[in-house]
Amino acid sequence: VQIATPNQRSWKVSCTPILSKKGKVQAVAAVFHDITELERVDRVRKDFVINVSHELRTPLAAIQGYAETLLDGAIDDPTINRRFVKIVWQNAERLAQLTADLMTLSQVEVNTREFHFSPHSVGEILQEAGDSISMILEKKSVALEIDPVDPSLVVECDSGAIHQVLTNLLDNAAKYTPEKGTIVMRAEASGEGVEFSVRDTGAGIAAEHIPRLFERFYRVDKARSRALGGTGLGLAIAKHLVLAHRGTIDVSSVLGEGTTFTFRLPLYAASVAPMPAPQSKLIPN
Repeated sequence: VQIATPNQRSWKVSCTPILSKKGKVQAVAAVFHDITELERVDRVRKDFVINVSHELRTPLAAIQGYAETLLDGAIDDPTINRRFVKIVWQNAERLAQLTADLMTLSQVEVNTREFHFSPHSVGEILQEAGDSISMILEKKSVALEIDPVDPSLVVECDSGAIHQVLTNLLDNAAKYTPEKGTIVMRAEASGEGVEFSVRDTGAGIAAEHIPRLFERFYRVDKARSRALGGTGLGLAIAKHLVLAHRGTIDVSSVLGEGTTFTFRLPLYAASVAPMPAPQSKLIPN
């Protein structure tokens, strides 16, 4: 049984008659099992299998096709052989990146990735992330602004993991911010933790896409996303790395104005007692 209001939910209902001594039905006992989450997980699993198959098939088909063309004689044609080899190399690079991202995501999800927590300057974390993506931003003529951070602000974290979170968010912002646009990165103390944010001046994201943004391979505009590159796993990896730090991550967006990704980390993540990672908080505009 599916119920649409007030929220979409699914129930598995089992009914059993209650009989009198004479065998007549006096009443019916009904047991409702809420299977909404099970159905959601099953849908995500099926979508993942379909998406990963497609993501792998596309570069493999290109490698196979151009390799066959080269073997059929194109390798001896100096006007096209280097171009074809370059296409094979680019698709092999895409496969390598996809495999690496899948491995990273898998390691974090099954808790096999080792995290090394130590105190790090928040300002230095932001600056290093900005430096790592500066070349990409220069090519697109997109400005990156890093708001000043209190020099004394320190957070205990795995610096490599948080660097990856920030670079994934910055890379995502760079792809959807037009030329002459601006990306703003900032961090500040917030309660017993630190709040990081990456805000862009891109096209924004419609509210119906917000709840699924952190799913693996989910793309708002599939054709445009693939044309811009990337594996479709960046936001999923960012979410799981933040959750591994006992943090939360959310996104807010306004169409035509831009998008802001915000994540929060506790000041002392390594000292937090082991517990299930909190769910990410998704806030539609």
